[in-house]
Amino acid sequence: MTAGPLSRFTVLDLTRVRAGPTAVRYLADWGANCIKVEMPPGAGDMDMGGPRHGPDFQNLHRNKKSITLNLKEPDGKAVFMKLVEKADVVVENYRADVKFRLGIDYESLKKVNPRIVLGSISGFGQDGPYAERAGFDQIAQGMGGLMWVTGMEGQGPVRAGIAVADVGAGLHCAIGILIALLERETSGQGQWVSSSLLQAMISMCDFQAARWTIAKDVPGQAGNNHPTSIPTGVFKTRDGYINIAASGGHIYKRFCECIEAPELLTDARFSTDKARRTNRDLLNAEIDKRVGAYGSAELVEKLNKAGVPAGPIYRMDEMFADPQVKHLQMAHPVNSPKLGAIELIGQAINMSRTPFEMRWATPEQGEHTEAVLKEAGYDAAAIASFKQRGVI
Repeated sequence: MTAGPLSRFTVLDLTRVRAGPTAVRYLADWGANCIKVEMPPGAGDMDMGGPRHGPDFQNLHRNKKSITLNLKEPDGKAVFMKLVEKADVVVENYRADVKFRLGIDYESLKKVNPRIVLGSISGFGQDGPYAERAGFDQIAQGMGGLMWVTGMEGQGPVRAGIAVADVGAGLHCAIGILIALLERETSGQGQWVSSSLLQAMISMCDFQAARWTIAKDVPGQAGNNHPTSIPTGVFKTRDGYINIAASGGHIYKRFCECIEAPELLTDARFSTDKARRTNRDLLNAEIDKRVGAYGSAELVEKLNKAGVPAGPIYRMDEMFADPQVKHLQMAHPVNSPKLGAIELIGQAINMSRTPFEMRWATPEQGEHTEAVLKEAGYDAAAIASFKQRGVI
């Protein structure tokens, strides 16, 4: 176990549910001293996001420490501010107004530590007409444009099968925090970094969003078809379904030759990119007729050898059994004192010298409270008093 490239940074983690914990996880996985601040038992529900020993919670909070601290109590806030004095980053994803009510907004933190970086994630932004609304992933998917470009044409809006707005906001916030820490090396000053589910969702719509801003084209639902690259989509084989991406003249030619269908290349309805766009549904039906003679694994192998992008469509169990996924080590082992040997999801960033490490499993609630407070200068009598009064 190495120190990690971010080990010189201390992060106070006030986050709940998914977006905020995702941001902190990036920092924790590369060695930052991440201290998760939770409410003491019986002091109120922090809505941490699912059962503590469930897959979701365990995957989000690995490599962190846990302390309990009631920020609504004056002494609790005082302890927190003492921790801020030596910290580098605070991350929160309360509703935009909550941090001001608690007195832990950026200006308040800055008075204690001018070098502090505050990372904030909200549903809709830190100001503006929707700033005080509670954020929720599916709401952001709908407002961010994703649900009207997802699903089959005419079926009505469809959510993505993952929490893409939450995860996207967490990723954007983590990038912002790292930028702020780099900038601090020059200026010596911290700053406030914020992202939101809505901003992340719009950003991740990317080329679909740019179709409107530049060309004033309103993209619609295209189902499993790529909206602009044809033929690209899901095709039915003898024993299942696969994805094939055969757009562009050269790849389409190789595709037709590979499935022994030269007529699809010479047919005037399919012979040019424009013709294939016009007759997409007809072309897809013709392709289905021909690929139905092949088994999925056989055809994926055959197409890739011919230089035509193709791949299987996996369930989760099948995906983790794939040899390339195993090679990439996307399921990382860790030992949990409560759950035993488990596997958590690896990071999608590869570093040649400083890879991320799965150093330890998600801690128990308040597991590190006494150790962290002793490091901050509190003696045993003070800690016992805090515990007796429900501060920790």
